[in-house]
Amino acid sequence: MDAISLGRELSQTLMDGLIVDRGHPEYDKYRRIWNGLADRRPAAIVRARSVDDVRKTVRIAADQGALLAVRCGGHSLPGLSTCDEGIVLDLSLINDVAIDAAAGIADVGGGALLGDLDAAGARAGLVTPAGVVSHTGVAGLTLGGGMGWLSRKFGLTIDNLLGVEVVTADGRLIWASADSEPDLFWGLRGGGGNFGVVTRFRFRMHPLGPIVVGCWTYSALDCEAVLQGFHRLSTYAPRELTTNFAFTSTQLVVTACWSGVPEGAAAAVVPFGSLASPVSGSFGSMAYADLQKRHDELTAWGQRHYSKGGFLGKIDGAAIDCMKEAIASAPTANSDIYVLQLGGAINDVEETATAYSGRSASYYWIANAAWDKPADDTHCIDWGRKAAKSLAAISMQTNYVNEQSDFGKDIVIGAYGAEKYDRLAKLKARYDPANLFRLNQNIEPKT
Repeated sequence: MDAISLGRELSQTLMDGLIVDRGHPEYDKYRRIWNGLADRRPAAIVRARSVDDVRKTVRIAADQGALLAVRCGGHSLPGLSTCDEGIVLDLSLINDVAIDAAAGIADVGGGALLGDLDAAGARAGLVTPAGVVSHTGVAGLTLGGGMGWLSRKFGLTIDNLLGVEVVTADGRLIWASADSEPDLFWGLRGGGGNFGVVTRFRFRMHPLGPIVVGCWTYSALDCEAVLQGFHRLSTYAPRELTTNFAFTSTQLVVTACWSGVPEGAAAAVVPFGSLASPVSGSFGSMAYADLQKRHDELTAWGQRHYSKGGFLGKIDGAAIDCMKEAIASAPTANSDIYVLQLGGAINDVEETATAYSGRSASYYWIANAAWDKPADDTHCIDWGRKAAKSLAAISMQTNYVNEQSDFGKDIVIGAYGAEKYDRLAKLKARYDPANLFRLNQNIEPKT
């Protein structure tokens, strides 16, 4: 079916939401996603307002053999939350967050952003660990695993997931949890959007007061001393402490976040401010929701990004040399190598308990090229691939599907390992045998 006919069929379908076709005055507004590299023209965008809208859209896409992209926050690095000629199912209007403070539970709409979850949680004094940028979609982040400032203390986002409401490829509405559709629930925790459209998440939440954050900027010339000290201090850090750094061609920004009792903050955080002579620094109490917004401007919509990541067991001399060499040729001032400390509660869960892989890692790294001009695309993408390839050579075998600008079967098998991938492929054959949900880090059905 051509784009005009597909758009017409959607427009004639009774829906609660809005159908935005190519003739709509706001078509260009709604077709954009976060990564400026992905400039695509779908036949139509369905701005769903209800679960019924989602089910109708999925059925039409399946019946017509149309390409279907599912968009929540629109943060897919390879641009898989949009497409050319097909349908974009935009869940951003299904963004309600309902919190039962007494039970410590949040029900979150499939189109909600981390900022929606964080703000609702803050009003109740509760949190769910999820990401580090507030305009990220809850759905994409969660389905890939979800790591952030509180993961060492409370686990990955999927470790706090109690259940999901999901529309499958045949239009059914299913509740998946440990007690209902447990195989599907296993696959949804790390398997991405391969198995359906999640319209509601249920999360466990945790009490959390103000946190203490220290942030120091060092000259890139001091990188060896800073990174050696960073690894030394973080190796034995309690799980109430999470650290990270962003390494650019001119500077190293080290951040330490303490979520334990206030009395322990200074002893845990302040040493990260004396790894060398800092250019600047800060230390103090902060609301968690404010910390979640700290990188929002640096990762603003419309900038062009190419990113690839991986897991490290340690930051040793080989890793430091690799980072130094890569960042020396960074194509732009805000291209960086970002490293987040893992461990703690993430390690408490068995590797086989979820589709997500990489629980034994101590750190997660991502090489990110960021730029504005289309003329710089080739140069910046080449740097990103080269830097990531170099770091991948000294990294663990598994990977994180959420932060890979390239996609394909080799990447997906590499992320999960052969055994998990085989289980996921068989699960895919049960719930999506025609591979309707293929705009993702795709798991091909296997009978």
